Amino acid sequence: MSELFELITDANGVARLTLNRPEVHNAFNAELIAALSERFDALAAEAPRVLVLTGAGRSFSAGADLDWMRSMAEAGETANREDALRLAGMFRKLDELPCPTIARINGPAFGGGVGLISCCDIAIAAEHATFGLTEVRLGLIPATIAPFVIERIGMRNARRYMLTGERFDATQAQRIGLIHECCEREELDSAFKRVVDGLLAGGPIAVAEAKRLVRSVGRNDQDSAGLDESTAEWIARMRVGAEGQEGLQAFLQKRRPAWTQLDRDPSDEESGR
Repeated sequence: MSELFELITDANGVARLTLNRPEVHNAFNAELIAALSERFDALAAEAPRVLVLTGAGRSFSAGADLDWMRSMAEAGETANREDALRLAGMFRKLDELPCPTIARINGPAFGGGVGLISCCDIAIAAEHATFGLTEVRLGLIPATIAPFVIERIGMRNARRYMLTGERFDATQAQRIGLIHECCEREELDSAFKRVVDGLLAGGPIAVAEAKRLVRSVGRNDQDSAGLDESTAEWIARMRVGAEGQEGLQAFLQKRRPAWTQLDRDPSDEESGR
């Protein structure tokens, strides 16, 4: 546990990382960026089944902390470049985690908070959440988060929201592709649990490989023949692997695959379900 965030991992391997600076709406400062970067390195090695990212209090993340922005405004260009590289590196580590990641958006997200969302595989927001890429209103640009945000919402939407700095609601966030779904505040936990359950139903290796597959094919510069060859090799390797063999045998034998045993509710054992 850190005073900057809380990390709890349950028996199913679901890690929940809660940004824990509610007094400043979970805004970033240098200490939080360094702590998250270190933690993402550790999570990449620990390989939890799922990572859920959320915020304590009323906000998901308000972006940059005012004191941090003030200190960087007083620093020189070299110090600012180094600081921005550390921030970009933190986002990159989250984006490239091998496990599936879910943003549980419990409230407003601005600037870097939108960057965190864009680095997660799945994003679910409470309907009262608001969003914004407001950097231009401070005479700045959302440079370090741009690769992740533009990939998420596309150039057309980025050319509006990065230029205007306007705020938008969860319905619009879903419409432009920033989030996958929104729900009432009271339904947020059940909505993301449904997604977590779906992820746990898949083979751990298969889910991680599916994440790699999306990234590989989506950013692929091979010709069609090369792409066909690489994807054929990929599925062949998965089919003959231990997890693929277990999954296929479980399907044919009409039983649950071995990896789902941890996912069962203890009450299921008692009732024989």
